[in-house]
Amino acid sequence: MVSSFPGTPEPPFYHPLSLVPSRTTTGTGLFEQVRKMQSSMDEQTMRNSRLIPLLQAMQEECGYLPADRLKVLSEELGVPLSRMYGVATFYTQFRFEPLGRHLVRVCHGTACHVNGAMQIADAMTDCLGTKEGETSKDGEFTVERVACLGCCSLSPVMMVDDRVHGKLDKEKVKEVIGKLMRGELDGQ
Repeated sequence: MVSSFPGTPEPPFYHPLSLVPSRTTTGTGLFEQVRKMQSSMDEQTMRNSRLIPLLQAMQEECGYLPADRLKVLSEELGVPLSRMYGVATFYTQFRFEPLGRHLVRVCHGTACHVNGAMQIADAMTDCLGTKEGETSKDGEFTVERVACLGCCSLSPVMMVDDRVHGKLDKEKVKEVIGKLMRGELDGQ
């Protein structure tokens, strides 16, 4: 491949097998996935897009992107930690904090916004003491703001784990969270 800028050297190419970290203390699940990816990707694809799948695999294994694991991966790949953080903070799929046991998503799409999404978010804060984008101190709940859950006819809505709750008002939010805290919604 020729550099697009005359006089600029081509960036170094790392052979796919050089991506497999030699350290065994960081767990094996991530690196098993790396080996599988390496065998199925051609060199050009590996050069251009290896970071996002590796970050996805790390998050799949850990539930989030722990700083110590990012540092090890950065050293093993030869990719600056700042670049890894730049990529990970650009995409909303990546998290730097562990999720709570229950994930609560509050929809702020147009229909939900018009029908009271802010009041639903406020009710969540009142019930849990946790704002959107935070995890409760007990580690039970993570509250996320989402652009749209695709349930506009039920607006305003929130999703608790994999279950949608619609036509909400402050009282219904308190009821749903109360049932969840009492274990009445687990496993549904």
